Amino acid sequence: MQYSRPVDRRRLLMAGGALGITAAAVPLLTAQAQAQAQAPTVSGGPSCTRVTDLGPGIEQFALMSALRIGDTVYIGSRNLEPTRVLAFHLPTRKVVAQTVLGVGHSIQALAADSTGRYLYAGILTKGDEGKPNLFRWDLTTPDEPAVGVGRTEDRDIRDLAVAPDGTVYAVGGFPGKAPALWRYDPATGKVIKLGVPDPKATLARAVAATDTTVFFGAGSVLSGGEGASRASLYAYDRAAGTFADVTPPEMEEDPSLRDLLVAGDRLVVSTSGSTEPAKLAVMDLADLSSYVVTTTTGKVVKNLTADGDTVCFATDTGLYSYATGTGVTTPIAFDGDLGEVWGLDAVDGTLTVVSGYGFVGELDPATGRAVVTDLGEAGAPVTPQTTMGIAADHRYAYVGGNNGIARHDLRTGKVVNLRAPGEAKDAHVLDGVLYTGQYSSQGMWTYDPLKGGQPHQLADFPAEQNRPLDVCYDPVNELLLVGVQSDTEGGGSLWTYAPGTGRKAAHINPVDANQLVRAVATRDGVAYLGGDNPTAQGPRGTIVAFDPVAGRELWRLDLPGSLTTGTAALAVHGRHLYGLTRKGGFFVVDLTIRRVVHTADHRAVCPGFAAMVTSRGVVYGVSDTTLFRFHPKTFAVSIVIPEINGAWYSGPHVNADHRGRLYTMRGHHLVRVDDRPVF
Repeated sequence: MQYSRPVDRRRLLMAGGALGITAAAVPLLTAQAQAQAQAPTVSGGPSCTRVTDLGPGIEQFALMSALRIGDTVYIGSRNLEPTRVLAFHLPTRKVVAQTVLGVGHSIQALAADSTGRYLYAGILTKGDEGKPNLFRWDLTTPDEPAVGVGRTEDRDIRDLAVAPDGTVYAVGGFPGKAPALWRYDPATGKVIKLGVPDPKATLARAVAATDTTVFFGAGSVLSGGEGASRASLYAYDRAAGTFADVTPPEMEEDPSLRDLLVAGDRLVVSTSGSTEPAKLAVMDLADLSSYVVTTTTGKVVKNLTADGDTVCFATDTGLYSYATGTGVTTPIAFDGDLGEVWGLDAVDGTLTVVSGYGFVGELDPATGRAVVTDLGEAGAPVTPQTTMGIAADHRYAYVGGNNGIARHDLRTGKVVNLRAPGEAKDAHVLDGVLYTGQYSSQGMWTYDPLKGGQPHQLADFPAEQNRPLDVCYDPVNELLLVGVQSDTEGGGSLWTYAPGTGRKAAHINPVDANQLVRAVATRDGVAYLGGDNPTAQGPRGTIVAFDPVAGRELWRLDLPGSLTTGTAALAVHGRHLYGLTRKGGFFVVDLTIRRVVHTADHRAVCPGFAAMVTSRGVVYGVSDTTLFRFHPKTFAVSIVIPEINGAWYSGPHVNADHRGRLYTMRGHHLVRVDDRPVF
């Protein structure tokens, strides 16, 4: 649903000059390169910088989980601060209660005990060391806040299950560690690690429990490749404390188990697909070797719910029902766009669907009729969200969020939320038309404000090339270029798309089998690709010059010393390619001689992920903390806005309009920066 709001205030700040910081070169070059390098320690000189506050980047009630208990649907927030759980009352179609958890950024896991009294919530955190990531809300006293009851060492909780006796089981993950099965005992109040059944898994996303057994589903949906395991299902014997691998062989090629459901005497299992479609299995709890596997048409099967002998589920292509008696899968009609489904419950022949678009649908599968209630209109708090890609032209600026893109009218200040499933990781405006790289496995989407309507998919690409990261335009070849990561297979790709002809291509692993394409820049029809590697093994930070038309490598450059920490961002100015690493290393490559001619350590302003853009003959960069620029001749760094501290979800972004004005985030607000340095 679209909604609009006027910008209630606009703040214009004037800064007479930018603060400078020392840009000391680090000894990473060969003697020949050092002789050519220029590494002065002065800033870029005075400037006039105007900063215009354009209001919150994107406002919505974004969500990531939902569970129906009785006549109330409980909904967990996504990328909102503070985190919270809402209670949506179906008879009145109103939000009747909420509890603020205040830890982490999202709530992906909700589960209730058999009595319906206690609701447990698992948190996706940002570190939050020492704070609980498992909460319990007593639904008999909804005005009392949920209480943190424990913490798993895996940091992120992706799924929860409550056994009939009230014992809680949790799974999730932590970067660089194999996921474990965790148990919370309400009687003792302790959280205990029960073991790591799959040491090669990178993430566990599914858990289910009976009186005797806990089922643990894992795989490599993040940081795949390089020997990471595929879909795995383990049965944990609660009495013996042992794990047994019970994965159906037909599912082992999929990257990850996605969902589990105990339905009577059956265990229902689903996967996330990659190079193959996702699968659904129905297993006999008394004999797990007895099962039936069905291949679906979607990339993921999730939100399993049972209604008698029928199992309903959501995929990226819609809702479906599966008859366990006949093995027949049938689409469930819905008049509209469900987007990303995060809640599905079947009760008395009716489905309750909770969409990432921020609505609850009450659906009659027999007729396809539905009543849809917008959560914002029902009383959910509509607040600023952490953001993703940014793009702008003379009329509109766009800010990506979850399942939505905010369109800011730069003339009137009006903001409209557009619908787009998944996440607009990065974007570019060309001739007034918006183009986005859409996560996950959504390919490229587009929106033309002159035609109205909603964004739509423009081009799809191989499903395993699922995470677009950087979008730029090659004016020589008239191609949009997108750098991509493959979460499940490792490596990545370069997408190309010609807006004039519709021709598209995907060049798989142009750097190598391990390095994704974190950043893309272009000059004279050549694409420059910045490699990165999320695994602990193999090279990272390789720069590749690539012909995007012929689809072939022209040359490559392995960066020296501590610059091999993975590329964060690239930009081109003149004959120089500028680059930042994920640990604040800075380098400049002279493209005419294909050598590094300057390096520096900029961790003080760029401690991690970054983005860069060339505007008005100057390369600008933004990090999680700072907006800065580089001197076009000396490469010295100067601060444009200190402590900008943008509220980013998946790394900072900065873009420029046709006049060279920059757009980025300061806190949760979109800002326009008109910077005119004097060199």
